Amino acid sequence: MRTPWNAGATLLAGLLLCASAAVEAANAAPAAEAKGPAHVLRMAFPIAETSLDPARINDEYSIEIVSNIFESPLAYDYLARPVKLKPLTASALPEVSPDFKQFTVRIKPGIFFAADPAFKGLKPGEKRELVAADYAYALKRHFDPQLRSPHYANLENEKILGLEALRQRGLKNGKPFDYDAPVEGLQTPDRYTLVIKLGRASPRFAHQLTQPLALAVAREVVEAYGDAVSEHPVGTGPFVLKDWRRASRLVLERNPSFRETYFDEEAAADDAAAQAVARQLKGRRLPLVDRVEVSIVTENQPRWLAFLGNEFDFVIVPNEYANIAAPRGQLAPNLAKRGMALHRNLLSDVIFSYFNMEDPVVGGYTPDKVALRRAIGLAYDNAEEARQLRRRLAVPAQGIVTPNTFGYQADFKTEMSEYSPAKARALLDMYGYVDRDGDGWRDLPDGSPLRLQYHTQPDSNSRAFNELWRKHMAALQVRIEFKSANWPDNMKAARAGRLMMWMLSWTSGIPDADSMLSTGFSTAKGEDNLSRFSLPEYDRLVQRIQMLADGPERLALIQEAERLLTAYMPMKAHVHRIRLRVAQPWLQGYLPHPFMTGYWRFVDSQPPERKP
Repeated sequence: MRTPWNAGATLLAGLLLCASAAVEAANAAPAAEAKGPAHVLRMAFPIAETSLDPARINDEYSIEIVSNIFESPLAYDYLARPVKLKPLTASALPEVSPDFKQFTVRIKPGIFFAADPAFKGLKPGEKRELVAADYAYALKRHFDPQLRSPHYANLENEKILGLEALRQRGLKNGKPFDYDAPVEGLQTPDRYTLVIKLGRASPRFAHQLTQPLALAVAREVVEAYGDAVSEHPVGTGPFVLKDWRRASRLVLERNPSFRETYFDEEAAADDAAAQAVARQLKGRRLPLVDRVEVSIVTENQPRWLAFLGNEFDFVIVPNEYANIAAPRGQLAPNLAKRGMALHRNLLSDVIFSYFNMEDPVVGGYTPDKVALRRAIGLAYDNAEEARQLRRRLAVPAQGIVTPNTFGYQADFKTEMSEYSPAKARALLDMYGYVDRDGDGWRDLPDGSPLRLQYHTQPDSNSRAFNELWRKHMAALQVRIEFKSANWPDNMKAARAGRLMMWMLSWTSGIPDADSMLSTGFSTAKGEDNLSRFSLPEYDRLVQRIQMLADGPERLALIQEAERLLTAYMPMKAHVHRIRLRVAQPWLQGYLPHPFMTGYWRFVDSQPPERKP
């Protein structure tokens, strides 16, 4: 679609009709329900959720949902830039030992879980209070082998004393994980105090207490629902799950048990946008909306048209509509006339394609296998992806460390973003990847056909990237086939090590490189480390990085880790995205944060009444 939205009355009517039809199909709900309460936040996700169990998720969209149902001890101030930690359910920031090995967290009394039949034995009107033991239990869950938590490797690297030994004891004995066994690294000396003891210095551990791995989960709920606990998310957050149609629609409503809390976020004096939000919302009770409706709309056109038809309160602008929404980086006049607002942000993310290091074709550590992966990387043009497919809403990535984090340097250069078909061909020729049977395609050194299998999703956006890959591999005389499946199915297969290659995004949850470096850490195989990369030298380097305080030495080691990943190429970093979001004029308080996901409590939506 290249015609501006307000190009004429006929086009306007057609777009609105399409938008209405798209939303009706996505929501599959009666028209009367669309009106909803007066304060309703409506949004669309381009990718379906995978689970609502905090111990089983690491994708952006599932995390966003559960972070508004469950709560961690700490959070980021919604308005502060640079980002700033603040207590959420904790009464204060943690008390930290001088050696960064002990963190004492004190939980506020009087915070309660949402009502649920799982809480048995309560007196009429009594509520289940949040206590320190709930956080200890939640952290233990990530070490339960049966859950295969994607956060296990991240937490295991923190060396919480006794947790890994407890996990290994159960694996050795073939018994279920023992949640009742005492653990030295997780102590609750009283009802509201949690003491976390680590086996190594971890100067940034407090940031982990903002993450999905630290969301409070009640043991009674998990034991009551068992494998179906994902369908019964019960937390202390501002919202509860009201309705869930998998991969289609989720509805959350205000949690009646949510505590009395008010907007008190702090904006920097020189941040005009944040100051405006602070003035607008200061002192208002949270959450500001009564209901949140999330529609899963995987195709870009219906999602964009539905937003233009006023069915969603904000939208992430699809790449193909970027020049329509924001020509030359400015909000289009027709949208500005409607009172809409544009938000442009360099995301703390990286788009990358990974190679399965255990795959017989692209995996392995011998020079010929390394040469194959590096040749594939050199033959793919990151700049073309940023320019053509992402409409310049991205910057080529030099590695996996993301913007807005310690360790990211905009001027740091590696081969990761080098485009050199000549070098790629030379590498393949040197290591015997040549056309042996005269059919025009390169073969493996042993003479068998060289075929890449790239996994993807069945949507138009993915198909555009497939064509770019096809073009560059054809120029290299390398066959590439595409296998399509829904994103949750691909993720399940990726964790099991069944995909050869797959492109996905990874977003930093904290303002540091630690979480991204774990994507290559050997103990994270099948979790954060989907490439199944295993290199002792890299592991040792990452462990040193994790123990050092921020400074020049740590920065140099982070760059060395990036060079190792570039040399072995278990993953090909593509770009860091620039995200355009457009918000409706009636959406109050919306200000994208580089790391916070549980922000729905801070926004309000009162659209004008829809006419029949």
